[in-house]
Amino acid sequence: MAQILSNQWILKRRPHWDRLAALLAQSDASGLGQLSRAELQEIALLYRQVAADLSVLRQDSTSRTYAQHVNHLLARAHHIIYSGRKTNLLTVLRFLRDEYPAIFQHQIGYVAAALLVSVAFGLLGAALTSARPEFMRHFVGPEMIATMERHEMWTESVVSVAPMASSAIMTNNLTVSFITFAGGIVFGLGTFFALFTNGMMLGVIGAACQHYEMSLALWSFVAPHGSLELPSIIIAGAAGFRLGHAMLFPGALRWRESVARGGIEATRLVSGIIPLLVIAGSLEGFFSPSHAPVWLKFTVGGLLFTLLNLWLFRPVKPTAQTN
Repeated sequence: MAQILSNQWILKRRPHWDRLAALLAQSDASGLGQLSRAELQEIALLYRQVAADLSVLRQDSTSRTYAQHVNHLLARAHHIIYSGRKTNLLTVLRFLRDEYPAIFQHQIGYVAAALLVSVAFGLLGAALTSARPEFMRHFVGPEMIATMERHEMWTESVVSVAPMASSAIMTNNLTVSFITFAGGIVFGLGTFFALFTNGMMLGVIGAACQHYEMSLALWSFVAPHGSLELPSIIIAGAAGFRLGHAMLFPGALRWRESVARGGIEATRLVSGIIPLLVIAGSLEGFFSPSHAPVWLKFTVGGLLFTLLNLWLFRPVKPTAQTN
């Protein structure tokens, strides 16, 4: 779109943006309940129109400032429009199918940062343990070391109490992921520490099992549920980093607005991992510690990881995500 046409188009569309901004300001000042039914309907109509405007603005590199402004308006309007929507299974499935891949892809930079931290400290833990096997004692308890010395997997006891273990594992995985996400509130430092701990632990255990010639037993155990659990922790870390970034670098926004905006985006990002962790917990409680063939465990893990990536990286239409 040429600059002169872009200016004419912006002059024509700007009153709609200003009207949406005015309605949002009214909602912030007096509360959503004080808006009339007509005003709520107008917000919904403007939301759709302005979302279409954003797609046009993003095609014009000279209109980046306007695109950011419109994007911010849409994020605020989205919260109002969908905060009262009744949630049912169909709504959740539609969100996961249609909206979540776009949310994930929009935050891919934070995902990459979380992955980098985890992999870096995983490699560090493996290197330190390989160089000095006694280092593992800082991360691995004496009981686990004793089982490895006997060339036994510490997961054998899970099989006999699978239903209870599965419930406990789901709770633990959700807790770890929530802590990783919530650590973003401490300017991202809590998230960094959680990813550091998880990465180091995985690296140390991997090297320890290699030291005791138990690598195949370890990775065949990890593969089925880890194909979903480990990416979930990375995504939780990405959400924490998004929140921390909003706190540290508000940019042109007021600090309070930046944190609110970052919190909304981070919460939407982390919400998608809940079903993944439920599935992972079930696998970790029932299938991963079972005596199923090793090839089957790796096949299940590979298949789940492939499906996960096909879902997260599926082609999506431009959405009103904030930058």
